[in-house]
Amino acid sequence: MAEAEEAWADLVATARRTAAAGLVVGTSGNVSVRVGDRILITPSGVPYDRLTPADTVAVDLDGRQVAGTLKPTSELPLHLAVYRTTGAAAVVHTHALHATAVSTLVEELPPVHYMTAILGGPVRVAPYALYGTDELAENMLHALRDRTGCLLQNHGAVTYGDALDQAYDRTAQLEWMCRLWLTAHSVPGRAPSLLAPEQLRAAAEQLSGYGQKG
Repeated sequence: MAEAEEAWADLVATARRTAAAGLVVGTSGNVSVRVGDRILITPSGVPYDRLTPADTVAVDLDGRQVAGTLKPTSELPLHLAVYRTTGAAAVVHTHALHATAVSTLVEELPPVHYMTAILGGPVRVAPYALYGTDELAENMLHALRDRTGCLLQNHGAVTYGDALDQAYDRTAQLEWMCRLWLTAHSVPGRAPSLLAPEQLRAAAEQLSGYGQKG
């Protein structure tokens, strides 16, 4: 119980970070975290600043609600698809402005920065499907193959990680790279330089040892 309470507090804090950073508007977007065989997830249509410990929502991997009275986010199929097919411990879905803009323009975010490596390579765009549907979840899984993040056409972005902080950092980096590409791409008569696969592999290796250990 204590572990779930702590995880819910961290989930709410992460959800509020997405709003504070402008990655979501209103009640759009959603966040989830895995605790054992349960998935804690934000409820549908409730502003993040109103969430309390009493609002905890949890489902099992089959989508059956096992805790809470509030309805889970409509994007529950999307989150469950990630947990069923990857080793994800947390998932962040946003409607970030620049990520959504890029999703309407290309089938893949060009590798304009070495931080592309933290997502496993150039970020694919999943074909459009109605939100909350199994079709959207399936399209997302194809785009996530060998990646830890993708864009959803005319919709937003999804990232996952080994912890909430990592999943959030990845979505924030993805939004920044989308903004970078849009900015560079908007210069008349110029095209952004792109990184080659070997350059991304070198960056991935370098980044694997980044930061403090232990």
